Amino acid sequence: DYNEEVAVENHTTIHEFFILLGFTDSPELKILLFLFFLVVYLITIVGNLGMILLIRIDSRLHTPMYFFLSQLSFVDLCYSSVVTPKMLMDFVVKSKSISLPGCAAQMAMFCLFVATEAFILAAMAYDRYVAISKPLLYTVIMSRKICAQLMVGPYLAGLLNATTHTSLTFQLTFCKSTINHFFCDIPAVISLSCSDTSFNMMVLLGLSFTLGTLSGFIVIISYIYILAATLRIRSSEGRHKAFSTCFSHLTAVSLFFGSLFFIYVRPSSGSSEDEDKAVSMFYTVLIPMLNPLIYSLRNKDVKDAVKRVNFIIE
Repeated sequence: DYNEEVAVENHTTIHEFFILLGFTDSPELKILLFLFFLVVYLITIVGNLGMILLIRIDSRLHTPMYFFLSQLSFVDLCYSSVVTPKMLMDFVVKSKSISLPGCAAQMAMFCLFVATEAFILAAMAYDRYVAISKPLLYTVIMSRKICAQLMVGPYLAGLLNATTHTSLTFQLTFCKSTINHFFCDIPAVISLSCSDTSFNMMVLLGLSFTLGTLSGFIVIISYIYILAATLRIRSSEGRHKAFSTCFSHLTAVSLFFGSLFFIYVRPSSGSSEDEDKAVSMFYTVLIPMLNPLIYSLRNKDVKDAVKRVNFIIE
């Protein structure tokens, strides 16, 4: 233990900034990646802001389902904006530095919104369960008060996630400054520490597993009841309609939870840093772009709302 303490003291402690390595050092590849991610980010902004505004201005979309969808779009917009602008900047500037407070803020905001999204998806699953299993009582059960309460839980879970990980991570002593990632992700920052990080890794795995399992459990139980209720519907047209209302949500859930599980819950021994960056890029940059497309392309109500808005504008 004494030798360990001496080793820590002999390291140069980093207090002011980190360097984000990003994806590549190739100038040609940087330009291509910059253009690609710029287009993705612009689609993300337009898609999610468009979804929020459409739900806001069209009274026919003032239902619990679309209330939750507007919240999902807001969170997607926020947590993509926490990561993508800095990543785009690092493609075109020579210095890829991020200050210690900036890194802490990025980590906190990311942890807040990513956990919030997991529980919003769980709330949406519960909403679909009530709509399909108890259609006559749907408006009574999913009242405005209940919807608001179902939104408090996700943000509290996000706040717990952000506070826990950020406070524990930035109590460590850092003796390296180069983060082999494109944003201040928890494992990448922890790996720079010359302190004992076993407790941090245990909390990371434990809290990620707990929040992921809890939100995933709500989704799974909701869909078990949805499946049972759908199979009781006699007409094939009715069953198809019930399944179609859940398809977009199931797609979003599969993409989101699948990528998070790959990063935070799988064993780290068989992983590579390039794999981690690729999967992180998928759920931080691509999923926020895909969600509004998933919900608009397969949703008749959204398509009809877009037509009504276009008619009013014309």
